[in-house]
Amino acid sequence: MFFALIGILIGMAIGFLLPYTYSAAYSLYISVAILACLDSVFGGIRANLENKFDVSIFLSGFFGNAIIAAFLAYVGDRLGVPLYYAAIFTFGGRLFENFAGIRRIILFRRKLKKDN
Repeated sequence: MFFALIGILIGMAIGFLLPYTYSAAYSLYISVAILACLDSVFGGIRANLENKFDVSIFLSGFFGNAIIAAFLAYVGDRLGVPLYYAAIFTFGGRLFENFAGIRRIILFRRKLKKDN
């Protein structure tokens, strides 16, 4: 988990330091893809805490979820239907579910240490 946190911090630092911008027309696609990536990151952290982490599953989920979310937003935009809501509800719900699982695992481990 230590390496995951280091990776997140390095990624955030690179993101803040690089002067990369994109067109406002792509903001919907980018935001939904970022939400999907965050879901994968929190899922990876939870899997690591549960000793079930697999790099290939993480990477395929990270990129696959981002591509599917952006594709849903694109298709919905072309059809005039807000399909990106499906990605927001799915990945947003899983993000909070993974965060709740991480919180429970950490609190349970802390309680075990305290009791011993």
